[in-house]
Amino acid sequence: MSDNKSKTSKENRDLFTSKAGFILACIGSAVGMGNIWLFPYRVGQFGGAAFLIPYLIFVTLLGCTGLMGEFAFGRMTQTGPIGSFKMAMDSKNKKGGAYLGIIPVLGAFGIAVGYAVVVGWFIRFLVGSISGVALNTADSGAYFGEIAGPFGSIIWHFIALFITAVILILGVSKGIEKVNKFMMPAFYILFVLLLIRVLMLDGTIEGLKYMFVPKWEFLSQPKTWIYALGQAFFSLSLAGSGMIVYGSYLKRDIDVSSCARNTVIFDTLAAITAALVIIPAVFAFNLDPAAGPSLLFITLPSVFKLMPLGQLFAIVFFISVLFASITSLMNLLEVPIEALQSNFKMNRTLSVIIVSILAFIVGLFVENGDILGTWMDYVSIYIIPVGAFIAGVMFFWVVGIDKAKEEIECSSKKSLGNWFKPMSKYVYVFLTLIVFVAGILLGGIG
Repeated sequence: MSDNKSKTSKENRDLFTSKAGFILACIGSAVGMGNIWLFPYRVGQFGGAAFLIPYLIFVTLLGCTGLMGEFAFGRMTQTGPIGSFKMAMDSKNKKGGAYLGIIPVLGAFGIAVGYAVVVGWFIRFLVGSISGVALNTADSGAYFGEIAGPFGSIIWHFIALFITAVILILGVSKGIEKVNKFMMPAFYILFVLLLIRVLMLDGTIEGLKYMFVPKWEFLSQPKTWIYALGQAFFSLSLAGSGMIVYGSYLKRDIDVSSCARNTVIFDTLAAITAALVIIPAVFAFNLDPAAGPSLLFITLPSVFKLMPLGQLFAIVFFISVLFASITSLMNLLEVPIEALQSNFKMNRTLSVIIVSILAFIVGLFVENGDILGTWMDYVSIYIIPVGAFIAGVMFFWVVGIDKAKEEIECSSKKSLGNWFKPMSKYVYVFLTLIVFVAGILLGGIG
């Protein structure tokens, strides 16, 4: 492509219209099922409030290195991982960058395939909560088992992708940005309402103790730190994909340091709020705070059955988690959509339709809950950390740490301290390798 054509293409690129819109979109990507069902369990599993210490350390460290880096990398290149990696390698007269960029694109698509199935489950449970069917069933486990069986959620799975595709066809500013500006504030408001109601239940004190009474001995256990790292890493959507793509839609006068900081803060608030809603509610009715989808689809419906005005609060809950999951799914699908647009010069509508159809077809074969779990584990263990690692190497090593620092600082009111270069070039990149290796050894850490 000639420089003039490249310049024209970038000038015509749909961009976020405001800093707030970009931040809310990134929060929407980061806030997902890991915040809602996995974080509360990890807190209880690894020492209550003691777990928060390594978690806050890692989420802050990753946010001010990897997350800032991915935002700035995308903004600098004005394209997704395939184009970004190619430009980085081209700058050193090396080839193969575009091929390496395919890895995070495939990772985002793989997670999107599974996520779309789960979004379908949320829609089914929302409809079931409104009609009363989901709460009036005698056996919540059997009800969920029908949905999570082979080809058990085809229509709901389709609806999930259809809704998301319609939003994505509208584009970045009119679709992704506007929807996130509504859905993310609504998510927080609805969860605060749920929190107020849950804290009024008898017996919630045991749930609060489970979560927040520190068991300091867990800090001496390596697993606590490893799982805290995994929780922070996956919670921030670090993958060398979605955050690079969103960064590529960012205007150059937006402070990426501030955007990363706000994403970290509100993502962490979402995780803690979800924990304060879910775990005390489960303890109030003497149920098991087990990890996994069963917490959302079996245990919590059992809670709503027993709770006064349970149907109303079930509706509020499933609306809020549906918002969180759709905003995450948008980011995941946007990665392959952007790849088709940038590398094959397809128009946006056709790109969205192709990616959505492929995601639906592949997703049909992983609708079975057991297969879905294996699929998501494989992608998150073997592909996502590799994508983040390559992105870190490309930006902090190939582009160069001095250029990376300059790019991040170009619209910032404050310069980054001397800590930034070693923390980004060495510590962050090394941590992505730890996530990869620990995930293989422990069967997943996030």
